Amino acid sequence: MKRAPIHGIEVFLTIVREGSMRAAAEVLGVGAPAVSLQMKALEDRLGVDLLFRTTRSIEMTAAGRVLFEAAAPAYRDMVHAVRKSQESAKSTTGTLRLSLSRGAYITAVAPVLAKFRAENPGITLDISWNEELVDILREGFHAGIRLGDILAPDMLAVRVTGPVPSAFFASPEYLREQGTPKHPRDLLDHHCIRYRQPTSKAIREWWVTEKGQATRIDPPSRLVFDTVVGVIQAARDGHGVGWSMRTTMEEHLRTGELETILEPYARPLPPFYIYYPEQNKRVECLRLFVDCLKQQHRQKKAQR
Repeated sequence: MKRAPIHGIEVFLTIVREGSMRAAAEVLGVGAPAVSLQMKALEDRLGVDLLFRTTRSIEMTAAGRVLFEAAAPAYRDMVHAVRKSQESAKSTTGTLRLSLSRGAYITAVAPVLAKFRAENPGITLDISWNEELVDILREGFHAGIRLGDILAPDMLAVRVTGPVPSAFFASPEYLREQGTPKHPRDLLDHHCIRYRQPTSKAIREWWVTEKGQATRIDPPSRLVFDTVVGVIQAARDGHGVGWSMRTTMEEHLRTGELETILEPYARPLPPFYIYYPEQNKRVECLRLFVDCLKQQHRQKKAQR
């Protein structure tokens, strides 16, 4: 498609509105020679004269009047649209759309939610719980929150938690029937419930720490779920041993439906990060939310 030669329209409209090159230059914040050159370049691109220039005044030609009458209202609309767009980005009211996993919500967002809502009553949080690594640009999200080892590429990322405690867990009934593992190698003789990552389709590796060294283990399994909730539910139902971040099962530990095992060997998971495309860094609602998460992270570090 052939591009319209519209570069310089603002200069033309300003000259007509202000009545002279010099006055237009002051409004535009450039020198008078620059205004004259841009005006001449516009006329050359259009192939018509737009202004009559004399030593005392500037008048529009017939072609100039046609352009002014059509372009001036359109230019006002464009300026209004630009200002509305800027105001929208800087506004502290509106909807902030977030994509995050249940674990991210429990670990990173839930601790700050009451404070953020109290301090920002004009912001609505539209939260999608999704364990897949979604394309936040295509799906219309402002940001996502995921563990640091599964972040989307080409995004700005801000750390909002420390390393996330993990836990091996099973139901009391299962442990009574099958015995309690005392060492990670004992898991090879147990029913293990594994988690398949929805995006990569790979079964998430299990890791243990022994004598300060991280070691990957790969116990066989006859049960695999693509949600952490599925892993936890199957463990509650007595089907075997699971492994995940501790915060996702805290409620079931309190009620006694689950018990942790192999606690000295449970290796922490990577920290959570909030990530977003560079063009969203100027969205004020997002900046306020990120600042709230960062403040919570700093306070937790200071308490340790």
